[in-house]
Amino acid sequence: MILMKSESVYNSEDYDRIAQAIAFMRQHYLSQPDLATVAQHIGLSEYHFQRLFTRWAGISPKRFLQYLTIEYAKSKINQTQSLLDLTLDVGLSSPGRLHDLFINLEAMSPGEFKGGGAGLQIHYGIHDTPFGKALIATTTRGICNLHFLDAADQLTAEETLRQLWSNAEIIHDVKATQPLHDVIFDASISKDKKTLTLLVKGTNFQIQVWRALLKVPFGGMTTYQSVAEMIGRPTATRAVGTAVGNNPIGYLIPCHRVIRASGELSGYRWGLERKTAILGWEASHASCEP
Repeated sequence: MILMKSESVYNSEDYDRIAQAIAFMRQHYLSQPDLATVAQHIGLSEYHFQRLFTRWAGISPKRFLQYLTIEYAKSKINQTQSLLDLTLDVGLSSPGRLHDLFINLEAMSPGEFKGGGAGLQIHYGIHDTPFGKALIATTTRGICNLHFLDAADQLTAEETLRQLWSNAEIIHDVKATQPLHDVIFDASISKDKKTLTLLVKGTNFQIQVWRALLKVPFGGMTTYQSVAEMIGRPTATRAVGTAVGNNPIGYLIPCHRVIRASGELSGYRWGLERKTAILGWEASHASCEP
């Protein structure tokens, strides 16, 4: 099932309710709350909650809950590792899926890094996405930031960018970022052969970690240890965790797909509920693909 933009999926208020429901279902997983109980918790009728959730996820809340278990996460870790071992052995990138994009990652030079974005024009906009509002910022060389926002963050979007790019010219320009938003999040747009370039600034180690994350396929999950091994630094698991947490381009550099080896999701720069929602959403859409 492919969700169409006309179904008003990209509504931050809807996402807020979805996130509340997912948090409640995770918290009370052992008692297996029924549809009526979850709906009551978020202040909707059973009918309206079922309709809202199915429109967002493409599947029922009950089935979605299956993707949030530790057992499911462990099975996906194993499947993903096998897939990565195969593709890395033969020198291929991980196979594309319906919702994947081709991503090129361009790292700034050390001089550009120190320059704080001097000479760059950064255009940004705030957009509704399936996972709440997001700040998308781009340059002529590629997307430089994608940050999910909470209500309290929206007024400080430009300030956030200025802290990251102190010497760049920052311009509010939704028209420049809307096409990027549509390619990234609109499931009605085919991703076939669409390429996005990301412009990042970071240490050599961080760049290695972020490049490794791009190999983790849509719907897959991996561990911090596996990422450390992918970059040839098997004892640097803690440093990998720090680099994952500093990812400047959410969703496109899929740091949300990195979890603990135990199957627990652990933290996320933009909130554990959002990480849970993204992983469950990806799992449900991956399961619908041929």
